[in-house]
Formats: sequence, C-alpha cells, structure tokens
Amino acid sequence: MFRRPYSQVPQTDSTTVRTPGLFWSADRGHSFDYIPNVSENDFSDASQTWISWICNLIVIFLVYICTFITFPITGWFVLKSVPNYQRIVVFRLGRICPPKGPGIVLVLPLIDQWQRVDLRTRAFNIPPCQVTSWDGGVLAVGADIQFRIWNPVMSVVSVQDLNASTRMTAQNALTHSLSKKTLREIQTERVKLGDYLGMDINEMTRPWGLEVDRVELTIGSLLKNPEEGASRPLINPPSVPELQGVAGPIQQLAMHFLNYSGSSQPHKETSVTITNELSSDQQAVVAVLGSVEELLSRVKLVLSESLVNQVRACFQFHISSEDGHHHSYYVDLSQGSGAAGAGSPCREPDVTLSMGDGDLLAMFQGSLQPFAAYTSGRLQVQGDTKTAMKLEELIKLLRK
Repeated sequence: MFRRPYSQVPQTDSTTVRTPGLFWSADRGHSFDYIPNVSENDFSDASQTWISWICNLIVIFLVYICTFITFPITGWFVLKSVPNYQRIVVFRLGRICPPKGPGIVLVLPLIDQWQRVDLRTRAFNIPPCQVTSWDGGVLAVGADIQFRIWNPVMSVVSVQDLNASTRMTAQNALTHSLSKKTLREIQTERVKLGDYLGMDINEMTRPWGLEVDRVELTIGSLLKNPEEGASRPLINPPSVPELQGVAGPIQQLAMHFLNYSGSSQPHKETSVTITNELSSDQQAVVAVLGSVEELLSRVKLVLSESLVNQVRACFQFHISSEDGHHHSYYVDLSQGSGAAGAGSPCREPDVTLSMGDGDLLAMFQGSLQPFAAYTSGRLQVQGDTKTAMKLEELIKLLRK
C-alpha cells in the first residue's frame, strides 16, 4: 500500500533535441546492463526466477507482520520523513525499488537498505588549470559549474561517487574541448564555449541521472603566446576588467581594438585608462587629412596583393557629411590587388559601415578608437563583426 508510481523530476528542455557541443560524438555510448530501465518507470528484474520471487514475497510478508505487531516500537525506526527536495532510494533484499517521497515513507527493517538523495542544485568550481589551445598558446582556464540530480535511482545505481566523478568528467571535458579552439576564440567566445561545454558534460553524465544547468568559464592569465604564424592579435583578459560584463559583437570589437600594440609581449599593467575620445576635436583631424577623397587616395597607394590575402573581404562605407549630404565609398580587398573608390563595389559587400566623415577620418588617423565610436552609436556595422575587424590591417598600413 506504500507502493506508488514513480514520476521523475522534470528535466530542463526534456522535449527538445539537444544540440551537440564541442566534441560530441553520435556513436559514443554507455553500457549499464545491470541498471533497470528506470527512464520508462520499469523496475522489473527479468533475471529473477519464480522460486526467488516466491521466497522474496514470503520474507517480505513476514517482515510486514512483525512490523505491524510491534508497531508502537518499530514506528520510530521504519517511518521516515522526506522533504520535497529529497527522495529515498530503497534496495529491498538487494533489488532496486521505486524512489520514495516526499512525505512519510515506510522502510522495512532488516530487508531494506536505503539512501537519501538531494535533488537541489549544487555547484562546484574547477580550479584554473593550464590549457593548450589549438594554435599552441597556453593559458589558465577554470570553470564554475552548477548541476542537479533529475533521476535519483540512476544517481545511486550507476556511479559510486557522484561528486568526484562529475568533477573529473568536467575537468577532462574542459581541457579536451578547449584544446580544439584557438586562443583568440577562447578569450572572445567565453559564454558560447561555456554553453557548448555544458552540452558535452550532459552527454556523458546523463546515464548518471545528472544534468548540468550552467557552466561559466573563468579565463586566467596568459602563460604562453601562440606559436609563430598566428594571424590574429592576442588579448590578455585580466588587463581589461571593464569588459567582463560586455557580451556579443560589442565585446568582440572592444577586446580586438583595445589591443593597440598587437605584440606578443605581456602587458606591464593590469588596468586600462579610459579616455573621453568622444569629445576630441574632429576639425583638427580633418585639417590633417583634408577630406575623405584624400583619405581614399592614400588608401589606393597602400593596396597590395599581400593585404588582400590577409583581409579577403569587401567593405562598403556610407558616409554622411556635416551639411547633410550622403556619400558612398568602397574598399574591395577580396581579389587581385584590391580596389577603392566612390560608389558601390562590383560585388556584394561583406560588411557595411555607416558613420560621419569626421569620424571616418579620425578613426583612420588613430585619434578615435573604433570601440568608442561603435558603443556611442557613431559607427554602425552591418555584417559579420569578425570580418569588420580585418579592416584594422588597412588602418595599420595608413598609420605607418
């Protein structure tokens, strides 16, 4: 009479298809033949013979009789109070039973072995460990992980030490997945990599009745620069603490353009002084370059096949002047030796940038950082943000 159907704890997004993470494999499987099919509420044991089944019924019946006869005394030992956030997993004569709780549950003496399982979310952290990126860089990366148990029976039957096993699995998944990413991807795509890492851990811990709810990567210091030949500049995250709360394309632009030197030497300071670039005198910059047409003529002088091989993109500029007129210019660095001029390019542009003529001259001169113009709304980018970052190669040539 104490036996009732078992209903699993609701699992997050149980009806949706899980997207593979960083190193998920469709043919990776697990073998747990000794575990009942608890995912379908099936606790029957086909290996039990009818003689064993009859003997179990006789023993259970006798224990029930003895318990009820001596109930005023045995009531202190057989009745357990289970709160809403816990379940009791019972092994009766060595065989698994449906989990019990919440409320008052009956645990028979002598023949029942039971264990409490906490269903609340718990958390642990992976201390910073050295991770070697795909391009040969080495940096310290840790993680904060939150998980919960959604199937109490599987968490008891399928793994001996759930906490230790989860920690080891998460640490191995962290080092294995990040080793397939470049140093720049680890630094700029921390949130997305954390989501993918959670998917990978879930694929390995699902047979344990465990689900990872949240993974947050913590990027430490840079221990070794990538090998020679790395085409993209490096960022040392601890040196820019103001950008930790910035996400999306703004974060990518910020972390890219705040690395002024682009050299492989570590920064001497761990902070950034933010200046008010928005109040700079644009007229002084215009006096240096003259006009957008003069800037365009200087761009044509630095075009080369090597620059095209580095960028491989076409840029369209929509420039608005102070008198209200609008002009269009293009810089095609996708083929040949490159091309630049007024109007629209022959092909569809990869990135379209909209700004004022004074902001354009100031950005190419170096007195206005693209991040400050982007966050203030003076620079609008349409297209791939990573492709827009490649325009820095052209700006570097003009500053020389």
